[in-house]
Order: sequence, then structure tokens, then C-alpha cells
Amino acid sequence: MSKKLLSGLVLSFFAISAFAQTIVSTTPEDKKVILEEFTGINCVFCPDGHAIAQAIQDDNPGNVFLINIHTGGFANPSGGQPDFRTPFGSAIADQSGLVGYPAGTVNRHIFPGQSQSGDPDDTAMSRGAWAGASNDILGQASYLNMAVEAEVDVQTNELTVHVEAYYTGDSPEATNMLNVALLQNNTLGPQTGGNMGNEYVRQHRLVHLITGQWGESVSPTTATSFIDRTYTYTIPAGYNSVPVELADLELVVFMTETTQEIISGNGAYPTFTNLANADDVNLRSIQDVPELCAETLAPVINIQNNGANDLTSLDIEYSINGGTPETYTWTGLLTSLQNEDVELPEVSFTMQATNTIDVTIPNDDDNSNNDATSSFDQAVNGTGTVYMELNTDQYGSEVRWNVTDVDGNVLYNGGPYGNNTTINETFQLDAGCHTFNLIDTYGDGGGAVTLTDSDGTEIYSTNGAYGSGESQNFGSDGVQILSVGEVTAQQVVIYPNPATDVLNVKNAETGSIAVFDILGKKIIELNDLSLNEAINVSTLQAGTYLVKISVGGTVTTEKFIISR
Repeated sequence: MSKKLLSGLVLSFFAISAFAQTIVSTTPEDKKVILEEFTGINCVFCPDGHAIAQAIQDDNPGNVFLINIHTGGFANPSGGQPDFRTPFGSAIADQSGLVGYPAGTVNRHIFPGQSQSGDPDDTAMSRGAWAGASNDILGQASYLNMAVEAEVDVQTNELTVHVEAYYTGDSPEATNMLNVALLQNNTLGPQTGGNMGNEYVRQHRLVHLITGQWGESVSPTTATSFIDRTYTYTIPAGYNSVPVELADLELVVFMTETTQEIISGNGAYPTFTNLANADDVNLRSIQDVPELCAETLAPVINIQNNGANDLTSLDIEYSINGGTPETYTWTGLLTSLQNEDVELPEVSFTMQATNTIDVTIPNDDDNSNNDATSSFDQAVNGTGTVYMELNTDQYGSEVRWNVTDVDGNVLYNGGPYGNNTTINETFQLDAGCHTFNLIDTYGDGGGAVTLTDSDGTEIYSTNGAYGSGESQNFGSDGVQILSVGEVTAQQVVIYPNPATDVLNVKNAETGSIAVFDILGKKIIELNDLSLNEAINVSTLQAGTYLVKISVGGTVTTEKFIISR
């Protein structure tokens, strides 16, 4: 996962020196925007909301801060999905009066005529209203300035947050509420409507409110009042079993008049202290490789800077199945604890049933994390004829599928379908590598799906628990069998295929036919075929056979199956 976004934004915030210094401005400023977006993992239109909110922040760096709150029915995980909810989301959403997802509030302010519900006291707005509301807030003078800085002790996971607020004018409330929100960025996971499978990237995800549901009360709130608060909080390993990445954490602070109107706020990314080494690159992982049939691969690894010094270049050595090592020099910028996925240049190798990737990086202050190994299997290799049986559930309109070749060209595709139906398809494929892609637009899977080739080899199978979708690579030997009703160039039709006791032959001209086993031994031969013939195959064992057809001096060989 790339940290380029984070590294770019860090520069727009101030650095921490000593917490004794005053970090807040005493000069009157305009309000800053706190956009709280209500979202969910199973919300099909929420990715559009994420993009709209991100664009508002990108257009107003340092003045717009986003908090994505997973709450409501669309946020309920199912089928092994991660749980991104917090104990705080429901109350915040209920206060806003939202009626649909995605919804958002801008500074929890009431914008007349913009509420989703139509209630003039509700603050939740549909995504089309966020930009206008944000511009409105950004143009207003604020009677309060806020600033925040934070640091994390990487040995203890203790977060220290220093917040300052300065009143340049009087608040209408004698007591205001100071809120400190802890967010996590770059979290991967499934997302309905995201078109990214399980690789959807979540930003600004609320994980905890350090000051509680509605914040901590502060006073006085009159002009020239200065508020200085420091909070310590031990960051857990994860929230709802979703791991914490320290380098992805973000702080957003804001002040409310009651629990509703947000006066203004600010944000920062923490710095890190107590790092054990000056120079330490952690080769964290090699990305899992699906079963392959192509003998080329561009491995993807994840590197993390565990040192105090910035990482700007790295020589990476890698090989597959003990082949000649390749070296790639990565360049970029990773500050402490940041990590990045690196796609290594494609390398050729000789396929084995199980294949091994070895990656090494140079010696540094800690060599215990400089090597990684991963393995992957050879994909199943089938014939040139593949049968698909796809069953839909009660939401057949959500299912899609396609078969692509090694270059990504779509050869076959289908969907949407009706509810609770069975679809059978036959794919005739040339020799080479192919991929079967199964998709559910809602993200909760569907009915059972199987792919088998003409030899009866199972290529893919699911009971329907495929979430947003799954992909299966497989090889084809390019040898195709005749389907029912398929006509050869010599105007001969063989059916049914697979056959049981009788193999029927229809032809426009007289000719001859011979049946061979898969090793080439002739089993049956018929000459001077009439227009319709029925060949008794009841004595043959189940398996794959070859049919050689000769008509008018032209010979065609096709595969067929006998099943019992």
C-alpha cells in the first residue's frame, strides 16, 4: 500500500519540537471544515461519497478534515468481512437524522433545505451537497483557533496528543466540548461498489474517540481564553480484530458548542519516537501469488522503514525456483514506519508443481527481517473445452462473470440473471493461460458455481460464499470437443457430448468415422456412413476419446467424453 499520500500531507502540518511551545495561532482565522461521513462496507454508493469528500479535502489542504464513520446496516459485516464499526458511530449518526447512505455532516451545521430527511433541524446531507456546504463554512470567520501535535512511542504504543485552542472571540456557550478523534488510513478490505474486490483502500477511518462520545468540557470560552490539554492513550494491536498500522494513524481535533455545532478544528499525523535502529528496512511480506500457468511473474513485496532515518533507495534481490537472481533498485521516500508495496520487474522461470520466491535486501542495523520466502502452486491445466454451471440465489441480478485470456481479453462473459436459476455455458478455448472471474456487485456472494473441463477435471468450485468476487487462473491444452449440435467444416454433427450409451452421427455426405482411445488405439471404425448413424458405445469405459471423421478426403479429429 502506497504512503505517498501521507508523506505529501505531512508537510502541510507543523512538526513537533517540545510540547511546552505554543502551537496555536492567536490571530483570527476562518473556520476549518470537519466533514463526518457515514459509510459502510456494503454500501454501493459509498465509494462515490469517499471520492467526493477526498476531492473537497484535496482542494482545500490544511483546511478540510475528514472523518469516515462506519455505522448502520450497511456497516454490519457478514461472511468474514472485517468490522470497521466503533462504539461511537451510532449516536453521532442518530443525532444527524440521516436517512440514506452515504450521508455526511459539515461541522454538524444545519444548512436550510439541505437535510436528507427534510427536517429543518437535521444535519445529515446527501453527497451532492457536501462541496457547497464546505465552501460556505470555509468562508466564515471563526471565534476559535485550534492546533494539534502528536507522537507515538513505538516501543510502548503510547500515543501522546497535545491540543491547544485559543478564543479570538466569545462563544455563545459557557462550556464547549473538545474532541480528539483517532483515524486510520490505507486500510484494505472488500467494498461493495468499489470495483476493487478485497483491495479497496479506506482513508480517514474513525477507530477511536480519545475524549469519549461527545468530548471533554472546556471553559472559559470567552475572547483570549487559552486551552492547553495533553492526552495519553495506549494504542491496541487492533480494533475489532482489524490490525493497527502505526504509520497510518491520523489525528483530527475539533471543538463543539454543545454536541452539535462544530466551531472549528485541525489535524495532524503523529511522529514516532524510541525507534530501536537508525537504519532498518523490514521486508514485511511477499504478496500471495494465485495459482499460475504462465511461466513469468512480477512479484510484489512490501517494505517498511523501521529505522529513524528516511529510506530513499534499496537494492532488492529476488529469484524464483532458485533461478539466476535479479536485482532491482527501488527509489522513493519512506519515513519512519511507513511502508510501500513494490512491484518487482517480471522474471521468467520454469514452472513446477510448487514454486518458491526468494527475496533479500542488504544488511542493515537489524538483519533478522531482511529475507522473505513465499510459494505458489501451478494452476490446474485443463482441456480446451470447459463447462460452467452457475446457480443464482434470490439476487441473480448481482452476479457477473467473464473468462479472459492471458492478455486480459474477454472471451466469454455473462450476467445479470434471474433469481434462483441455473445457467450452463460451454467455453471453447485455445491453448494457453486463462482466468475465470466471478463477481457479485453487492458483495455478498450468490449460488454455487463450478467449472469442469471435458475430462471431468474440476477447475473451480464455490458453494456461493465468494463475497465481492473470486478469480481462478487455469491452463488449457487447446484440444476442444464437439458440443451438442456443433457442425464441423465437413458438415458432420456428433451428439450428445458427453455421451452415455449411444453416440449419434449426422452428416450431409457419406464418409467414414473411427473412434480411438486417448492413447491412439482404434476401437471402432465405420465406413460409408449414411446420413444418420447411431454408434453403440455402451461397452466403452467412461473417459475421453477421439473421433476421426473423414468426409470428401478431409479429415477432422475431435474429442468426446463417455460418462456413466
